[in-house]
Amino acid sequence: MTLVSVKNLSVKYGAHTVLRHVALAVQPGEIVTIVGPNGSGKTSLLRAIIGATRPAAGEITLKPGLRVGYVPQKLHIDPTLPITVERFMTLTDRVPRGACHAALARAGVPDLLKRQMSQLSGGQFQRVLLARALINQPDILLLDEATQGLDQRGSAAFYRQIETVCRETGCAVLMISHELHVVMSASDRVICLNGHVCCEGSPAVVASAPEYRALFGTGTGGALALYRHDHDHSHDHDHDHGPSAHEAAE
Repeated sequence: MTLVSVKNLSVKYGAHTVLRHVALAVQPGEIVTIVGPNGSGKTSLLRAIIGATRPAAGEITLKPGLRVGYVPQKLHIDPTLPITVERFMTLTDRVPRGACHAALARAGVPDLLKRQMSQLSGGQFQRVLLARALINQPDILLLDEATQGLDQRGSAAFYRQIETVCRETGCAVLMISHELHVVMSASDRVICLNGHVCCEGSPAVVASAPEYRALFGTGTGGALALYRHDHDHSHDHDHDHGPSAHEAAE
C-alpha cells in the first residue's frame, strides 16, 4: 500500500505560489530524493506532507496509522546547556534506555548515550537526530537536508547509513538534498522540483534529462565516482570533519 500520496498540490505564501500541481507517491521500502535549486519549494513540500503547512489546493493522503520519523534541516541547541544524548532522545517521550541504545546503534553511533550533545561532531550530531527519528520504528523517514554543514565525505557516510537503515528495517525514505554527488547514488528514485515537478525517475534517467541538466549542468560525475569508491571501500561511518554540534545546528 502506498505510504504517502500527493496529488495536484499547490502551496502559497500570501500571493506567492511556491508549488503548483505537484504529484508524487512513496512506496514501502524505497528511497526517494527531492532535488532542486534554492527556492524551488522542496521544504514547503515536506512541511505540507507532515501537516506543518496548509496547501492552497490538492490532496495529501497518508497510509492509515503511518509512523513517521522526521530529521530536520536545522536544530538549535545552546552549547552551554548540559544535556546528554540519552536525555535529548527522551525529551518528549519516556523511552527505555534499551530503545535509545538500539536506535543509536541503528544510526551507526552506539557509544554516544552518555555523551554531552555539545561535545558531538557535526556528523555525530546528525546521527543522533537520525536515531531520535528511529526510536518509534517509523514506516517512513523524512529528511530535510539532514547533512547540511557536513563535508562531502561526511555526507556520503550519512547517506550510506540511511541506505543501511532502509535495507535492515524496510522503512521508506523521502529526503530533500542539494548534494547531488551522493544523493543520485543513494536513491531508488529522484524527483527534480522547481516549483513544479520538472522530471522524475531513476537517478540515471533524471541525470540525463534536459530539465535536470538545465538546472544543474552535467558536472556531478566525478563526485558520484567518489561516493561509489567510498561506498565500496570505507569501513568508517563517521568520516566527516564537520563543525561542532552547535555549529552544525546553526
